[in-house]
Amino acid sequence: MNAMNKHKVVSQLFFIILLMSLFVCSSYAQQTSAANPDAAQAEQEENVAPENTRIEAAPVTPFHMPIFSIYAKMGPFTPAERAERLEHIIQQLSDDIHFSPDRMEIVDDGATLDIVYNHIVIMSVIDGDAEYFQKSKKEVAEYYKENIARAIDQYKRDNALMTILTETGMVLLILAVFFFALRYINLLFRFLRRKTVLLRGTFIKDIRIKSYIALNEDRCIVLALLFLRILKYAAMLAVLYFSVTLSFGIFPVTRGLASKLLDYALTPFSNIVFGVIGYLPKAVAIAMIVTIFLYLAKGIKYFAVEIEKEKLVIKGFYPDWAMPTCNIIRTLLYVFMFIVIFQYLPYSDSRIFQGVSVFIGILISLGSTALIGNLVSGLVLTYMRPFRSGDFIKIGDVIGTVREKTPFAIRVLTTKNEEVTIPNSNIMSGFTTNYSQTARENSLILHTVVTFGYDTPWRQVHELLLTAAARTQHVLEDPAPFILQRALDNFFAEYQINVYVAEEKLMPKIYSDLYENIQDAFKEAGLDITCPAAYQVELTGARGANSN
Repeated sequence: MNAMNKHKVVSQLFFIILLMSLFVCSSYAQQTSAANPDAAQAEQEENVAPENTRIEAAPVTPFHMPIFSIYAKMGPFTPAERAERLEHIIQQLSDDIHFSPDRMEIVDDGATLDIVYNHIVIMSVIDGDAEYFQKSKKEVAEYYKENIARAIDQYKRDNALMTILTETGMVLLILAVFFFALRYINLLFRFLRRKTVLLRGTFIKDIRIKSYIALNEDRCIVLALLFLRILKYAAMLAVLYFSVTLSFGIFPVTRGLASKLLDYALTPFSNIVFGVIGYLPKAVAIAMIVTIFLYLAKGIKYFAVEIEKEKLVIKGFYPDWAMPTCNIIRTLLYVFMFIVIFQYLPYSDSRIFQGVSVFIGILISLGSTALIGNLVSGLVLTYMRPFRSGDFIKIGDVIGTVREKTPFAIRVLTTKNEEVTIPNSNIMSGFTTNYSQTARENSLILHTVVTFGYDTPWRQVHELLLTAAARTQHVLEDPAPFILQRALDNFFAEYQINVYVAEEKLMPKIYSDLYENIQDAFKEAGLDITCPAAYQVELTGARGANSN
């Protein structure tokens, strides 16, 4: 209970000091603005002066704050030289402990009106000064005299002992508020950290994208604590910045620096706010355009899915064309959408944005020749339909099952479980054999050739080949196997056995079984299968021996 009471007392003390500091700062600012409106008058004076003369204005700042500006030349002296001389005289007058504004007077010297103090000419007002203000010389001289007297009087009051003590007390008060603010910022964010950890499993849960866990609870907690830490340091920096700004604003010497610091903080924020407000109509236009195009893309995808599932049938349009065509149309839609919203993008008309766009376009055009070639080839293959995913095909020397079709290449799993990637441009430049398409439409014919000499009866060879085919698994009985006489060479005849199969992906196995059964059938009949090349060599050798 003692600790709780202590915290309550400290909290009440903190808020009392905060309210007192705000009240003192506001009252001091009002008093300063009422007693020394030089900056406001100088700004008003700048607004009154003609546009073509503002560049030549020379502000008079004897005490680091402008009291008015000089625009006209006087003889060989420029406005800047006149302002420099006047600042020097005002500083000398401010050092006079017996200075009294009542001793200042305006003396008519014929061509000029002189502002005089104890027979010392502070400055001379000429016709040129009156022309810039569009008033009489008397009024302008009175205006200059009042501002000089007010500036010196304010300087003396600012440098009085009581004023210095008051300003020092205000600085100490600001420092006390600053340290209390830092302490309570630490306590606040320590409390928020504890509460954030307790939200595990209730408010803070896993962030999922369908079945994928993008961020689990632990990572969400870590990110939340990191965000709180950043927010904490930002709050501390803001308190430090405004404390320094208020401290600089108390003393006259650093008051100009304080206004600059405040401008540094508020100007970017105001620019961002007004920039966002000004950009809102374009942002609304972009949101409307994007929404319309997204719903168009969703509608196109809906019809594509319906066609792919064969719920919607379009004559001459195959179901496997649906999704590729949908992707092409959606890509064109997004490109057109970007063209439409390009003019609404921020800085789209700047030269830097245009230069970067041209540079990216050149890089894409130079580095994507092969990429575009494969993409176009993939598009052509989609509508040619030489094969589909899962088909058993032969491309060049590669035989296997199509595992994946991409816009740039296909992946084929061979009979040896080797995955081969073939670019689409290579497929377009060669030939493709689709065994699955033949098996779907008509039974696939597998064949092999054997050779025998003319002393072996051809009917016996036919019978043995048909016997071997009948023993082979996965060979269809209907249509029945058949034999073709391929050739009648000088020394042997070629016999081709043809069998029908429906399982094209078992081709290697069926061929292996057929070869085994052919060897067994001829071995049982007492016949040897003669290799044509070896047979020719044997006969040539025998004929040579006979000739000898």
